[in-house]
Amino acid sequence: MHHFNWSSVVSSLPTLWTGAIITFKITLLALVFGILWGTVLALLRLSGVKPLEWFAKGYVTLFRSIPLVMVLLWFFLIVPQFLQNVLGLSAEVDIRLASAMVAFSLFEAAYYSEIIRAGIQAVSRGQVNAAFALGMTYMQAMKLIILPQAFRAMVPLLLTQAIVLFQDTSLVYVISLADFFRTATNVGDRDGTTVEMVLFAGACYFVVCLVASGLVKSLQKKVAR
Repeated sequence: MHHFNWSSVVSSLPTLWTGAIITFKITLLALVFGILWGTVLALLRLSGVKPLEWFAKGYVTLFRSIPLVMVLLWFFLIVPQFLQNVLGLSAEVDIRLASAMVAFSLFEAAYYSEIIRAGIQAVSRGQVNAAFALGMTYMQAMKLIILPQAFRAMVPLLLTQAIVLFQDTSLVYVISLADFFRTATNVGDRDGTTVEMVLFAGACYFVVCLVASGLVKSLQKKVAR
């Protein structure tokens, strides 16, 4: 029978917090960039210009057809050379963190794009026609009329995807990035308390996601009013 020893959890909290900061950094950056790039992809998909539609559709199909673990590994191999050779960044830059941020941002954009596209299409066509009747261009109609309404309805879905994103950040384990989960397992390996640290990490993810889900449900009720 395994005898649980939780003493290393308390003593390792500062180290675990450092890993948690990396997890939150990846989540926040991928959330912001994913929504921005996802919005552009959605607009390209709905633009009516065939080459732009094909590009956006191909991008979304590609990233939604490849496991996230493979994307992380690919970018871990590609991004370091790009950052150092093309952008001239020094080798002191945390390549693992940079590659993880790029991979998550581009990967999540494909999923946010589909959410945003569906939200835009849900807005009444009459509003689009009214905007054109007022002399607005396509981009003006999107910026001033369509997107504000669409985003208001999409917020709960966007935040739900953010919760999934937060959970998926644990996959940076495969590139040895010291996020919260990797840090917890490292502490467990060091102190011989792997089971305890993995259980503690799982409990932390559960609590964060549970609280976030509650906030999303509360927000969803407000949007529905």
